[in-house]
Amino acid sequence: MIKPLPSSSKKRYLQPSVFWSIRQGFPHWLRVLLTVAALVVPLLLWALLSAQGWVPAMFLPAPAAVIRAGVRMFAEENLLQDIIASCGRVGAGFLAAAAVGIPVGIAMGTFPSMESLFSPLVGPVRYMPVAAFIPLIILWVGLGEDAKILIIFLGIVFYNAIMIADSVKFIPGELLNVAYTLGATRRDVLFRVILPAVFPSVLDTLRVNIAGAWNFLVISELIAAENGLGFKIVQAQRFLQTDKVLFSIAIIGLIGWAIDWAFKLLSKLLTPWAEG
Repeated sequence: MIKPLPSSSKKRYLQPSVFWSIRQGFPHWLRVLLTVAALVVPLLLWALLSAQGWVPAMFLPAPAAVIRAGVRMFAEENLLQDIIASCGRVGAGFLAAAAVGIPVGIAMGTFPSMESLFSPLVGPVRYMPVAAFIPLIILWVGLGEDAKILIIFLGIVFYNAIMIADSVKFIPGELLNVAYTLGATRRDVLFRVILPAVFPSVLDTLRVNIAGAWNFLVISELIAAENGLGFKIVQAQRFLQTDKVLFSIAIIGLIGWAIDWAFKLLSKLLTPWAEG
């Protein structure tokens, strides 16, 4: 027997919330406050641990000691040259991975024939550790710059392809059917429907995977490198110069933050419709 609902039942209404709002308006002052807190609180905790001597300086030097080490690296060890060398390697490997991964990913997401052709290669290889290929890379291209760029390339090209292919598959089929109904050819659908629709996702994919390029930088600079930020980190680690290690890592973080900000700005300029 079905029981009737009590006449005094009350409807539940969603309580308003500023801090826990889901994809709604968020106050600018609170956004700035949280950003500052995310940066300041870890620095204060780091300074406190170092000042109280709770962690030995060999393992966690004070922030001031790290800054002094960085100044010495710029003045005495030509750190700027290392930064330029690392940026060049990452840029070359990243651009090569984009030039290969973008068209392969679009082809895999668009044509089932291309997915059948490339998936058996892209799927398994992206799980293989790039470090395991270092002996082969040395045999193939030697110990020069090509080996370092190739490691960065192999580290991200397959992720570019698979992520872009998935983005193409998320394009609603209705868009393609409407284009065919209006008389579009396959070429028109590819260049006038699929490419514009997937372009924001391509930029997001590149923004995510360039971080992977910097992660593979240290691995690449293990191969007979004479400069670079990864080389500096490994060299400082051998002599337990933790302050230099931390400063080099911080430099990579700052470069990554600048690149991420540049990609976001580029997305707003080139794809203003994607925000909605």
